[in-house]
Amino acid sequence: MHKLILLFSSFLAVLSIHSQGFQVNFQGQKQQGMGLAGTALSEDASALFYNPGGVAFVKKSEINVGFSPIFANTLFVDSASGEGYRTKSPMGTPFSAYALASFKKLESLKVGLAVYTPFGSTIQYEDAWIGRFALTKLSLKAIYFQPTVSYKINEHFGFGAGFIVSAGTVDLQKDIPVQFADGTYGHAELTGKALGFGYNLGLNAKVNEHFSLGLTYRSQVAMKVKEGDAKFTVPESLSANFPSGRFTSSLPLPSVLTLGASYDTGKKWQFVLDINYVGWKAYDTLAFDYESNTASLVDTKSARKYKSIIAFRGGANFKATEMIAVRLGAGYGFTPVQSGYVTPESPDGNRIYGTAGLGFKFNEHFNVDLSFYYTYINRTDRNLESNLSGTFTTIAISPGIGLSYKW
Repeated sequence: MHKLILLFSSFLAVLSIHSQGFQVNFQGQKQQGMGLAGTALSEDASALFYNPGGVAFVKKSEINVGFSPIFANTLFVDSASGEGYRTKSPMGTPFSAYALASFKKLESLKVGLAVYTPFGSTIQYEDAWIGRFALTKLSLKAIYFQPTVSYKINEHFGFGAGFIVSAGTVDLQKDIPVQFADGTYGHAELTGKALGFGYNLGLNAKVNEHFSLGLTYRSQVAMKVKEGDAKFTVPESLSANFPSGRFTSSLPLPSVLTLGASYDTGKKWQFVLDINYVGWKAYDTLAFDYESNTASLVDTKSARKYKSIIAFRGGANFKATEMIAVRLGAGYGFTPVQSGYVTPESPDGNRIYGTAGLGFKFNEHFNVDLSFYYTYINRTDRNLESNLSGTFTTIAISPGIGLSYKW
């Protein structure tokens, strides 16, 4: 029954793991083309996410929407047998939407609303894979709603603040190591809705006409599941050991502190750099309180022992013509998952990625931006709880498109 307890202890862990292991940083197509960096920029409404302080310097009202489908596949090679197992994951669908209002009589004040998906993933392994008792399928969706106010203190400094409401859903499925008469294994499906609150603060400094700095802090968000549902499909003789019911839990999504810089040559080139510090150390233990307990299903506390990490992002924008901009970027991020804690929900490791993008300015009002993202992750580990041992290799790509209208 130890594996059953592990099944539950990993349920909400996917919320936290995926927020870094598969963190969705696709909140602006321009920034995506430049290595996902943009904390010091103040060019469009996507600053509502990247730096609320920079919003004060956006000159016009704007509607901005973007979509970046994710195509990701993972190969797991078992260390003992050498056999490989692949995922068959459907497309991920992160999006962003921004609305920004400017006022003629209050030029220093801007207000806006940001709706975006900073956390989300869908991963599904092939049938009968060796880790079926750890995971068969996971679907995670999280949407942030962020009303924001930004104020230009003077020609050099802008400050902004946003209140975050986070709403999420999870559907996690695993096999259970009990068998029916025909040899098939039992199955568990755990679903839940999570709600959390936080804030996003930003300061933007225009040092001179070429050089800008940005500093942002997005707070930790405690995602709370108050009425999660657990459903089991097991032989009738074991149904009393696997009672369907509810559970509660809470876990922290980490704070993020970002320092960014941008340099515009004033002619054709613009360069950006971001350094992120993600406070994953807050995620040390995951606890569950179940409505119905049995000898097989008890309240649990599972160690996670995550570590805080740093990520580096940078890129460039080249203004090829008055209408067309070309962008390139790259980044490197350390994993918060320490050795012994890698799981199939998020086979995370240190990662390097590259990006590219194009921007089209059709007139003073309408813009289209395209981006492309590629990453490769490789991690070998043995999980201390499940003893699943092997190498995970993940490749993910994401083309993106954004539309913006200013007036």
